[in-house]
Amino acid sequence: MATVSKADLAQRLAEEAGLSSGDAKTAVEKTFELIVTSVAAGDEVNLPGFGKFSSTERAARQGRNPQTGETIQIAASTSPKFSAASAFKNAVKG
Repeated sequence: MATVSKADLAQRLAEEAGLSSGDAKTAVEKTFELIVTSVAAGDEVNLPGFGKFSSTERAARQGRNPQTGETIQIAASTSPKFSAASAFKNAVKG
């Protein structure tokens, strides 16, 4: 299994869409930047056939320090979330 980087995506986009490599790199960078800023602002980014990016709130809770067994308080937090669309899941399943 290979790892695909942003640069690889930009190169493939340039080849398949007939864009210059600079334009493709800018398009990939801006797309990711817009997804991040939208989700950070509390918006949901829905890409039909691909998936949905959103944020989720995690409540404060108690946990345990695995080394000492001591009870600790874990603060509330906001985390990014991605839900794959059915078409994406089916393509991965084969």
